[in-house]
Amino acid sequence: MYTGKSKIIARYRSYHGSTAGSIAATGDPRRWAMEPGGKGPGILFAPEVHCYKCPIKHTYPGCGIACADYIEHMIRNESDVAAVLVEPIVGTNGVIVPPEEYMPKLRKICDEFGVLLIADEVMTGWGRTGEWFAMNHWGVVPDILVTAKGITSAYVPLGLCATSEKIAEYFQDHYFAHGHTYEAHPLTLAPAVATIREMQRLGLVERARELAPYVEGKLRELKAKHASIGDVRGKGLFWAVDLVKDQTTKEPFNTYSDKVSGKPLLVDQIAAKILADGVTIQAWVSHFVIAPPLIVTKEQIDHGISVLDKHLGLADAAVGQ
Repeated sequence: MYTGKSKIIARYRSYHGSTAGSIAATGDPRRWAMEPGGKGPGILFAPEVHCYKCPIKHTYPGCGIACADYIEHMIRNESDVAAVLVEPIVGTNGVIVPPEEYMPKLRKICDEFGVLLIADEVMTGWGRTGEWFAMNHWGVVPDILVTAKGITSAYVPLGLCATSEKIAEYFQDHYFAHGHTYEAHPLTLAPAVATIREMQRLGLVERARELAPYVEGKLRELKAKHASIGDVRGKGLFWAVDLVKDQTTKEPFNTYSDKVSGKPLLVDQIAAKILADGVTIQAWVSHFVIAPPLIVTKEQIDHGISVLDKHLGLADAAVGQ
């Protein structure tokens, strides 16, 4: 409605939701089951920015951020591109943190071609990465920001779509053909206000930032100890531990095809043993997501990581097989 254009560029390692539109814009295999019906017209997928295992076989920093250049190439050759949709730090698909130059470069490309930049901060928003929103790490302001979950501390479900003033002003004189029965419902907005105030009172955004080096240090100790850990990455209290059969080739224990086919996954077996010891961890294909509550203590971090340490022997035993 705002740009007069129709195409959206998303990235392959992405998850944006399960409604018809958001699953169509999702790059990962959760979209596959919806196809062909769930294939959104005008939605294109670009390579993810993943320096540990670059999908276009480049090496940072000598690459010059080629993954952003590829998106520019797509914009030039597709025409009619309205927006680029990204998770600033990819969530479920591996807590993939872009290099410092990526987001400013992407912002510049979007500005040059009159393309909107949409930040999906459902997982990265509300202090999770040590900033109120992850885009703040790079000093980049998106044109549209969508967020949910942490906005109410999950007491009630609430989603938020925020736009720049420029976009908002456009709809003062143009019909906004969208609405919802429960829009701005007071029972959802009140917990959001309460959550923000509590986060400010407890300094939870600063806490996530301050605990980041501690979590990183503990996870890097794990990596040095376990042959099955290929990579550790993250920001704030948002981390991933990547499991591999071979640290040199970076071959994962399982693939997305394994996940979709229902094949037993090694990470799920390890997660089950961790749960039996009273710790919950997110397992996905061949990595774990480490995302403790922002109120977590160092003692609780120590306990959780020690339980992970205890059961990684399952993966170590399978290395090279």
